[in-house]
Amino acid sequence: MTSQSLTKTIPAICLAYALTAPAFAQEVQHPAQDTGKLLEAEIGPRGQHMPRNITYSAWHKLCFEDSLQKTVCRTTTSGSWDTGQTAVRIDLIERKGDNATRVQIFLPVGLYLQAGVKLTIDDEAAVHIPYNWCLTNTCVAGNLLAPRLVRAMESGRKLTLKVVDSNLLTVPTTVTLDQFAAAHKGPPTKTYEIPGGEE
Repeated sequence: MTSQSLTKTIPAICLAYALTAPAFAQEVQHPAQDTGKLLEAEIGPRGQHMPRNITYSAWHKLCFEDSLQKTVCRTTTSGSWDTGQTAVRIDLIERKGDNATRVQIFLPVGLYLQAGVKLTIDDEAAVHIPYNWCLTNTCVAGNLLAPRLVRAMESGRKLTLKVVDSNLLTVPTTVTLDQFAAAHKGPPTKTYEIPGGEE
């Protein structure tokens, strides 16, 4: 393999790992279930704290395809504070042939991890998304998402996330779903091909 090919291959492999490893290398989990008042009963938040202003990007879809024709797509949006720092990212990850959708939510460190993330679509019952792992600058909550909730996102108006901070205050943020269906059902914004062997 030439040095030029190697230069192109390494970023592509890193992208493939970023898309698939967090999404599918976890233990098999059941789809997120309705929580009702379970979270409040276990945690007992002291109140609600409004977050700093967050601006969200448009929903868009990125896919990659490896040498075995296995395609993984990520329908995503990210929210940033006015400083430009990323505050939250939401990914719906699907792999061709799996008939399963996994939601991943990237959030800042310093939250109360036991509470997980409470996800609500319009007037649907809230579901609990547990935290899976943390790095030095981000924590990731994730779980399988029931098909009815994916359909609710496609026809819905807003998605609300609630987390609990270290002071046991609930912090909500709302994401519009106006563009979600078009991005989710439409062609990818970009497709990355992962090289499968040496030249």
